[in-house]
Amino acid sequence: MENPWTRCNNCQRILYKQDILENRYVCPSCNFHFRLGAQERLEILFDEGRYELLDEGIFPLDALHFEDTRKYTVRLEESQKKTRLSEAVLNARGTIDGIETIVSAMDFSFMGGSMGSVVGEKIQQAFERATKEKLPLIIISTSGGARMQEGALSLMQLMKTSAALARLGQARLPYISVLVDPTTGGTTASYAMLGDINIGEPNALIGFAGPRVIEQTIKEKLPKGFQRSEFLLLHGLLDDVVERKPLRNYIARALRLFLNKHP
Repeated sequence: MENPWTRCNNCQRILYKQDILENRYVCPSCNFHFRLGAQERLEILFDEGRYELLDEGIFPLDALHFEDTRKYTVRLEESQKKTRLSEAVLNARGTIDGIETIVSAMDFSFMGGSMGSVVGEKIQQAFERATKEKLPLIIISTSGGARMQEGALSLMQLMKTSAALARLGQARLPYISVLVDPTTGGTTASYAMLGDINIGEPNALIGFAGPRVIEQTIKEKLPKGFQRSEFLLLHGLLDDVVERKPLRNYIARALRLFLNKHP
């Protein structure tokens, strides 16, 4: 029988799992936001948790025949088996407070949410579809950055996704970026920070290089909370920090303002 109890990663309090589930995976004691998979993100965001998955026929390839301690193909198979996903992002169409919307949700459990060719392709497809169908787009980013096993092919996705985003902007359609813990590397350096509104979840790690790498480079101690959502908001790199429970209503209100739609 599965253990019905767990421990909060932040306050270390023993919690009943059902209480966390009912609180949208947020600790009822200290408000710590647990990490979520892409499917849970979509269920929370869309009306009644109902949505249509898109772009499911795209699968990763080992174009470079990459191998470190293990083959890249083995790592892919392990992640696919563990997460039951084909890649580190899901594209979906549904309604948010009655507004038809396209959402891309990344999943950190799949190779650290790293952005390879397929992730870049699916993100581009989301931008292109939103532009063609004249729909708003939301991307929920959580990533360790570009996927090292794909080399320069993964770095090309920064330009590719940003160009597709620019076409969405030219069509005057809204794009809301939600950055959750952690969002780093090339994902942060491309579409994750280019939203019309950039929203962070509380205490999410957001940046390009990690704090340890930066400290070693500049030979200085970083300020407390550096690269956390609240620090970025204070210094103008985010537009808002929104807790998970009111996030759906926040996004719905923003979409209505962008699209001039009344309830």
